[in-house]
Amino acid sequence: MPFEEVRPLKIAVCVKAVPDTESKIVVAADKSNIDFTGLRFITSPYDEFAIEEALRIKEKLGGETVVLSVGGAETTDVLRDSLARGIDSAVHLQDPAFTNLDSLSIAKVLAAAIKDGGYDMVFLGQQGVGGDNSQVPGMLAELLDLPQCTMTVKLEVEGTNFKAEREIEGAHELVEGTLPAVFSAQKGLNEPRYPSIKGVMAARRKEITVKNAEALGLAGKVGNGVAPLKLAEMAAPPDRPQGRLIEGDPDSQVKTLVNLLKTEAQVI
Repeated sequence: MPFEEVRPLKIAVCVKAVPDTESKIVVAADKSNIDFTGLRFITSPYDEFAIEEALRIKEKLGGETVVLSVGGAETTDVLRDSLARGIDSAVHLQDPAFTNLDSLSIAKVLAAAIKDGGYDMVFLGQQGVGGDNSQVPGMLAELLDLPQCTMTVKLEVEGTNFKAEREIEGAHELVEGTLPAVFSAQKGLNEPRYPSIKGVMAARRKEITVKNAEALGLAGKVGNGVAPLKLAEMAAPPDRPQGRLIEGDPDSQVKTLVNLLKTEAQVI
C-alpha cells in the first residue's frame, strides 16, 4: 500500500473520569450510583495510552489534539490532566441528562461532539475501568460510520493510511486502513508520560469548552428516561466467606481438605 506525504492531523481523544483505583468504593444510599463523597477521580488508565499515542502522532506529523469527556464536575480535573500532558484543548460534555448513561448513550454524546469536527483520528482507551464494558469504542465507530481498530498495541500513520497491530485472543492481528478511523488503545501501545510542572501550570490557565445536550442537538434524545438501558440497582459484591486454616501434618491436612471438598464445597 503506497504511503502519502506527511500532513498535519486533527486528533480527538475521548477520556473517562473514574475513581482512583486505590479508593474504597461505597454504593450510594439510593443504590443508583456509587457515593462520590470524598472520592478522588483520575483518568481511566487505558485512556492514558490513548492520550500518549495522540501526542506522539502530533509530535511526529504535526496537527491538533482535542480531549473530550462526558461527565459531571468530577471530569474537570481529568480534562486538565490531559491538557497538562500536552493535549491542546478540552471539551467537557456536561448536562443533567448525561447522568448514569449506558454505553450506547455515551457513544451517542461523543459522536455528536465529534462528527462535524473534521477529525482524522479518534482515540479511546479499550475500556473504562469504572464499568469495564469495552463497548463505547466500537459503538462510537459505528455511529460515526468510520473504520475501527480495537485493542491496538502498535500503530503507524503515514499520510492518510495507517498500519496497526491489535491484540486478539492468543495472537496479534495486523490491519491496514485509511483515515479517518477510530482506535482503542490497549496496554503495551506505549508508555504514557507524566504531566510536567510546566504543563500543569499551563493547563490551569486553559479554558475548557462546555457543551450541553442542546448544544449537541441531543435535547430529549439521551438520558432522562429515553436511554435504551436503565440501571435498576447498584450493589457491592457479597462478602467472601471466611477462610479456614487446616491444622496438622501434611498427610492429615490433605485428608481433611479432600473431605471438605467433597462434603462442603461439593466440587469433587
